[in-house]
Amino acid sequence: MVGTICSSWQAITKAGANVSATLTTEYDDFIEEAEGYISAVVKYDLIANWGTVSGQVVAPAIEEYCARSAAVQAIGYDMSGYTSRVEAEDMINVHLFRMNEIKEVLEKADVQDFIGV
Repeated sequence: MVGTICSSWQAITKAGANVSATLTTEYDDFIEEAEGYISAVVKYDLIANWGTVSGQVVAPAIEEYCARSAAVQAIGYDMSGYTSRVEAEDMINVHLFRMNEIKEVLEKADVQDFIGV
């Protein structure tokens, strides 16, 4: 399957120029895992209902979450292309920090009411 909420290109760009070139279809798997997780967080099937959610103000944040999550998986898959393991870990930490911020916002009841979930 191919991800619904974000594209593999979004994940690849967030993983950075030094991400492993051997990854191809794995991005779709990483994205689907993120989509499932974020759907569980908001307790709403975002994948099945993306057509109604995608036009809303919060859609870019959900896309960003999924792309960052897939990037974390890609970076962790093979860190050998980065200048150092520390560089790769720093990139992962930046992504995790932002993902946590997005998750905290999406978990709020008023935000879920706003997006209709």
